Amino acid sequence: MLWVKSFHLICVVTWFAALFYLPRLFVYHAMSEDQASNERFKIMERKLYRGIMTPSAVLALFFGGWLLSYYSWESIAVMHWLHVKLILVALLFVYHGYCGRLLKQFKNDENTRSHVFYRWFNELPVLVLISVIILAVVKPF
Repeated sequence: MLWVKSFHLICVVTWFAALFYLPRLFVYHAMSEDQASNERFKIMERKLYRGIMTPSAVLALFFGGWLLSYYSWESIAVMHWLHVKLILVALLFVYHGYCGRLLKQFKNDENTRSHVFYRWFNELPVLVLISVIILAVVKPF
């Protein structure tokens, strides 16, 4: 079980690194004014999303599910902190998908949002990360 937990944490850390970095790339992409920068950001965003962010999210989900399989349904039913954590993880997957949608808008040169929007958007996974860590470590309820 410790090996599975280790791989789960590695994948979660990698996923969060990408969740933090992709919106930061969106900030700079929204500020870019020349075609060379625009094309460079498109490549960086695509490679990050497809090559790191999505595979690490899928693997984090896989190893997290594997970890859940070690527990009985009865024990999971009374782990209310885990229910909240799983809801937050589901919201992260929504955020992940929305990042993919924004990526497509940049790819098609259809972005209409300013760099300020992306600066605020970049903070959302931080709040989820803090909450998930507190839930997983403290288990407040």
